[in-house]
Amino acid sequence: MTDSQKKTALITGSATGVGAATALQLAQRGWNVVVNYSRSEQEAQETAAACRAAGADVLVLQADVSQDADCRRLVDQTVARWGRLDALVNNAGTSVFGDEAKWDALDAEVFQRILGVNAVGTFQMVRAAVPHLKAAQGSIVNVSSVAGALGIGSSIPYIASKGAINSMTLHLARSLAPEIRVNAVCPGFITSRWFARGLGEAAADKARQNYEATVPLARASTPEDVAESIVWLVTGARTVTGELVLLDSGTHLGGDWRRR
Repeated sequence: MTDSQKKTALITGSATGVGAATALQLAQRGWNVVVNYSRSEQEAQETAAACRAAGADVLVLQADVSQDADCRRLVDQTVARWGRLDALVNNAGTSVFGDEAKWDALDAEVFQRILGVNAVGTFQMVRAAVPHLKAAQGSIVNVSSVAGALGIGSSIPYIASKGAINSMTLHLARSLAPEIRVNAVCPGFITSRWFARGLGEAAADKARQNYEATVPLARASTPEDVAESIVWLVTGARTVTGELVLLDSGTHLGGDWRRR
């Protein structure tokens, strides 16, 4: 099979974390992958090297998904390379960490930047990719958060942006059927550098311990855990669309599940 005959996935924000794990797992299943980054070029190249070692043809592209021209360029360069696009994983995201006591720090510029990357960026990527995904009878997976489903999370702008992604997922699943399946994954706590960067190492570790002490499954997700669900929605799940898959170790069940 030539590289142009292999299925192709574009994963935004895939230099590290969930995006990188998703790219690698798809590469291991024989897919071509686009590794996208906004700032982390070295880590993107390291992820690309791992995907190539797994046998994939890889394209590494810098782009800021909040910019529509960048989104269109990502898709255009993908199709120029392989002549097809079979899956779009909207993983790129940003946040600030602050609770209600820090509302004064959440000015319009911060709010709009988070919405611009997380929600507008998701829409712009979908809009650019839809003609090619329809031709391939492909799929879209939006990486959302339990924040968007339960109204909890690192900050109000982040919660609002993920709620928007969830609503868009439902709308797009209806409007793009039957050619394109559209789903979202909604992780809880993930053991990636996301929380360490936002909270600091010590605070992130404490948050993880608290999370694992109170959720029914008593464990946080790894990036690989989340990637497994994304890959299933991309490569299998033929009759699944419009789902918001909660990967939160049972957080949504409520109550105090602390072990005694």
